[in-house]
Order: sequence, then C-alpha cells, then structure tokens
Amino acid sequence: MAKRISLSQYKSKLRQLQNKQKQAINKYNQEVRKYNQKVNQAINKYNQDVRAHNSRVRANRQRLITEMNKLANSNSTRHVVYHRSVVSLNNRYVNLDSRSESGSLDSNYDYYLDLSEKETANSAEVLNSLSHTGDEDSNVYSLTSTLNDELIAISIDLDNRWKGAVFSLNPKNPDAARHFCTSAREVFTQILEIKAPDNTVISQIPNCDTTEYGKPTRRAKIKYLLHQKGLFDEEFGNFVDEDVNNILELFRVFNDGTHGSSGTYNFQQLVSIKKRVEDGIIFLSNLVQ
Repeated sequence: MAKRISLSQYKSKLRQLQNKQKQAINKYNQEVRKYNQKVNQAINKYNQDVRAHNSRVRANRQRLITEMNKLANSNSTRHVVYHRSVVSLNNRYVNLDSRSESGSLDSNYDYYLDLSEKETANSAEVLNSLSHTGDEDSNVYSLTSTLNDELIAISIDLDNRWKGAVFSLNPKNPDAARHFCTSAREVFTQILEIKAPDNTVISQIPNCDTTEYGKPTRRAKIKYLLHQKGLFDEEFGNFVDEDVNNILELFRVFNDGTHGSSGTYNFQQLVSIKKRVEDGIIFLSNLVQ
C-alpha cells in the first residue's frame, strides 16, 4: 500500500527536488563558465604567442635582409674567408627556410627556425661591424653577459669560462683575443663533448663519420644531439654544423685582427663579436638540453 503524505510534506519534498535541480544547474553553469574561461585563456595565449612570433620573425628577417644588403654593397676586401663562411651560412638558412615554407618541417622546428634566422643575421652583422671603420658610440653598448642558466645547466665550469671570456674583452687588453677565443672555443667544444660523448655517439650511430683518430666528427655529434631532440631533418643538421663552423672562423678572424696589421678592435666591434658568440652558445645550448 502506498504511503500517504500530507500536503505540507509534498511541498517540502518538491522544494528539496527543486533546490537540488537548481544546485545541479548552477554547478553545471559554473563548470561551463570555468571551461569557457580556460578556452579563452588558451586562445588569448596562443594569439599572444603568434603575435610575438610574427614580430620576432619580422625583426630578424628585416635585419638579415639589411645586413646581407650591406655585405653585397660593401667594397671591403678584408676577412675574405669569414665572408665566404657568412655567405655559406646564409645559403644554408635559405635552404632551411624553403623547406619550412614548403611544409616539409613540422611545428617542432618553429622555435629553432627563429633562432636560425637570428644566427644568420648575427653572422652578417658581425662581419659588417668588423669591416666598418667609422666612429663608435660606446654609450650604447655593454659587455655584460646576457646568458641566464644555459651554461650552468650543462657545466658550472663552462659558465665560469664564458664569464672569464667576456671579462677579458676590453679594447685596452692586449691579450683580449687569445683569452676570449681560447675560452669561448672551449665552451663550444665542451658542450659537444659533454652532451655527445664519443662512445655514446658511436653506439647510437655505428656508421657515423669519424676523424682520422676514429672519433666522431662534429657533424656526427650534432646529428646525434638533433636525433635526441626529435629533429631529424638533414638540412637543419647542415645549418647547425655550418653555424658552429662560422663561429670558429670568427675566432680566427679575431685572433688575426688583434695581432695583425689592423690593430685592436674598437668597443662596438667587441660587442658585436661577443653578441655573435653568445647567441651561438644560446642556440647550441637549446639543442642539447
């Protein structure tokens, strides 16, 4: 037999059901608002990142075009070997950029393409700076390091070496070139040695290119590191190898210039050299972390 309830009990039960329904609706609406808020935040962040990316690319692209035009219109016959290296690096970047434009590279390469464009522009900029003999405005420049934790994450010793290299860069320091080049070259060498040990590279790539002493070449180490990052594109590997080679060529120019007939470099030129090498360290460090 069904249980009989009074009218007041019925109304009370109805109110309870209505309250539960209202609470459920409110909770649902609250969850919807939270979800929509997260979606909007994600969209806003994506749009901000896209705007920042486009702005950065436009800045690097225009700077690269400007610096390459300066080189094309320059009558300077100094630093012929380094000039060839800069042109070669630019050609590597053009090939890499063409692969990106054709859709051959996925989004994993976007960040590194930005850095690659910056590296190429830096190489041309430093050559233009070394070939320029005009007056300088030293108030605009600083020789403080802009590295954050890139080298510390790899080796405290390498971070200290770089700080020592930057400290040595002074137009009044007659030993600036030797100190800077020795320390900075060691930084690049040791990054590859620490992050791509010979035995590991050979075990992962048994048929890799080796030196006459049976050690993996720099290109082989770079290939190993890029594979560890999931970056398998051969043209990108060619660019990275050429970029490191360009910086090593710059060390030779710096050494020859300081001890040769051209005399010491001025403050602007030292800053340009420091920027080229420092950004190169950042680029390589991003590939090995």
